[in-house]
Amino acid sequence: MSLSLIGIIVVQIYWITNSINYNDEQFSFAVKQTMVSVATALENKEIGNYQIAKEALNDSLGGNVEQVTLRQLLLAQQNRSLIENSTLNNNPLKEDYKLDPQVTDLDLDSITFKRLFDSQGDPGRQEKNSKNIRIRDFELDNYARMKTAERASEYFSILPLPQRVSTQGVSDLIAEELKKQQIDAKFEFAIYQDGFATRVQSDGFTYIEDATWDYPIFRTSNDSVEPYYLYISLPQRKKVILSSIMGMALLSLVFTTVIVVAYSSAISQIFKQRQISQIKTDFINNMTHEFKTPIATINLALDSLNHPKISSDAEKVKTYLRMIREENKRMHGQVENILQISKLEKNDLNLTKERIDMNLLIQESIAHVELLLEGKNGTIKTHLGALRTVILGNESHMTNVIVNILENAIKYTEEAPIIDVYTENVKNKLVIKVRDQGIGMAKSAQRKAFQKFFREHTGDIHNVKGHGLGLAYSKRILEDHEGEIYVQSIKGKGSTFSVHLPIIV
Repeated sequence: MSLSLIGIIVVQIYWITNSINYNDEQFSFAVKQTMVSVATALENKEIGNYQIAKEALNDSLGGNVEQVTLRQLLLAQQNRSLIENSTLNNNPLKEDYKLDPQVTDLDLDSITFKRLFDSQGDPGRQEKNSKNIRIRDFELDNYARMKTAERASEYFSILPLPQRVSTQGVSDLIAEELKKQQIDAKFEFAIYQDGFATRVQSDGFTYIEDATWDYPIFRTSNDSVEPYYLYISLPQRKKVILSSIMGMALLSLVFTTVIVVAYSSAISQIFKQRQISQIKTDFINNMTHEFKTPIATINLALDSLNHPKISSDAEKVKTYLRMIREENKRMHGQVENILQISKLEKNDLNLTKERIDMNLLIQESIAHVELLLEGKNGTIKTHLGALRTVILGNESHMTNVIVNILENAIKYTEEAPIIDVYTENVKNKLVIKVRDQGIGMAKSAQRKAFQKFFREHTGDIHNVKGHGLGLAYSKRILEDHEGEIYVQSIKGKGSTFSVHLPIIV
């Protein structure tokens, strides 16, 4: 089950990683397609303008000009327009205006030039030409289109870039093409030439290593003209890519989390059931050993009473009857402990509380264990240093709590028990400490000492009797009195139980 769960998680991670990589590739492909479309649209616009200018010039010259001459006249016309504009404005040519050296000294027939420029200056002729010229789609094959695009780019290359395209126009084209590619993200763009940025760029453009793409525009066969490159930057690239799979990834994460939680819960329940089963087995074993001795004693006493010699001796009959009564009382007490724990868990045990002097109650509790203490030749020393010892509690149950702690101190000491009982005041609480020099407890046992039915494992040896209910009962009673109980122990050196109870004035 663990391996299968790990496999599911690994597969989910692999699927999400592959989805991110695939969407990244698709995103890059869509951006590149956008740039191709934008470059094509810009080229188409220049091709259209070039064709219109060529038709207008050809019409002005009578339509009988060779293609080579027509191309040269177009370039010369462009150069002449730039020079005239510069002269009229009394400004030298800017660096952006690049005159073609091949046509500045062009030696063409003066009559041809005169016809050309006269026709341009004739308003009637211009009006006639404008009526005959219209923007239309030029249906060209790929090779013809490429050559036309190169000529158009060469024709417009002497113009500064801002006169060829506008920042807003490029932005609108990019936005339209990104929308077609279903990319809804903020973008920045710039057009570079020879590694330097031109004035055609968005205000916030910044080159980002993994979120910027470039594509050449206005390509020309003229090696002397540096090509332009369109750069598009999408700073939100990762956000867009992640958002595309976020829904499925979240669902996958939720379902995987549910599986992990359910699996963890199942494993936890398995271990709890195993622990409960072990506790149940230990409880049955301990209860069996606890009841075995008094039952055997009672049976032995009954058999003795049936013997003629014993039955005729009144003193011996009295002794055996007392023995039967004590063993019966002992079994009754064990059953009562189990019933009290059950009532405490169901909150069915109603405790009547009154003012109790704990110093006196401790002395009475010590008297209850004197016989058990004498049987092991032990001693209990009291150090009752607390000045405020009155609490609000139930005398019977609080006596049981102190007796349980003292009995444990006696039972879990292999040699003659030496027990010290301390009382002291800490702020508004009475602290009672019972310290023994017994066998002590391991750290793991200390954490479970107050659990019901828990007893530290000692193998198959049952030299210490009990059901593992005494400390659980004590903790539950103290909680009902708003008190607390703690244990500190060192294996082989003894234990110290501390009871904290709120005092009253």
